[in-house]
Amino acid sequence: MTRRDTLWALAGFLSSGSRMSVEGYIFQQYAARQKKPLSEIVEQAFAMACQAGFHNIEINHAFFEASMRGRVLASLRANDLRMPSVYVGGAVHEERLAEQTIARALEIAALCRPFGCKAVVNNPDPKPAPARKTDDELALQAKALNRMGQALRRKGYELRVHHHTPELLDNAREWRHILHNTDPRYVALCLDLDWVHQGGFTPLDLLREAGPRVREIHVRNSNNKLWLESFEDGDIDYRPIAAYLEKQRLQPLVVVELAYRENTSITRSLADDLRISRIYAERIFGLEA
Repeated sequence: MTRRDTLWALAGFLSSGSRMSVEGYIFQQYAARQKKPLSEIVEQAFAMACQAGFHNIEINHAFFEASMRGRVLASLRANDLRMPSVYVGGAVHEERLAEQTIARALEIAALCRPFGCKAVVNNPDPKPAPARKTDDELALQAKALNRMGQALRRKGYELRVHHHTPELLDNAREWRHILHNTDPRYVALCLDLDWVHQGGFTPLDLLREAGPRVREIHVRNSNNKLWLESFEDGDIDYRPIAAYLEKQRLQPLVVVELAYRENTSITRSLADDLRISRIYAERIFGLEA
């Protein structure tokens, strides 16, 4: 970090202590619908997030490709966006792949430090369907996650493990293996409540099961499991979830993550969907973006 970066980051910490963020994946979908590369819509996307009332954003490793990295960092600064967390995917069930994933996580976390980054979110890559990870692969994965968490912690970051539906198959076999076979000192969890629902579980049940290890939640909603265009009332009632968090004095980062399926009914602009989602999330969780 340069002295300028340090001062800029400190100013951000003092001005934005919000526990709410917006996930950048929807902007990748937006670029695809516009038939443009992600690099061409970065400025528009980040301005849209800012105009929707978000001060924090979580983007993923796709935004840090060498060809667009400088543009992304400049646009984050231009829109005064903070990054309390960054998403860095990658496999960790094989030694060679795990070392690559850990190295990339450390590299990207360092780039994000000036923006207030305190955590790296990793979703261990699944094997090609329908193959499932063996017991040995799960054991190796747990050790690699511990190692990643230790490496990140030494640099001042927290590791948060995300999931999709593959980890919830076979009665959440992989998700529960991570829960019970990683060290809570080094490995926290990012619970994606919509994917929990998509995987056939009640979100509040897994939230209770993981308890204080949940340091971040991703929120989205659906109607009969079809993703809605904005975060709003739907299949998941988020009110009991918010009440549970408050009762247990848990304060995870709440990340609003929009995503559209091919048959999602889109009736508004993305800018409007983001704004409506922010207002709904603030009301449900009693937070300010």
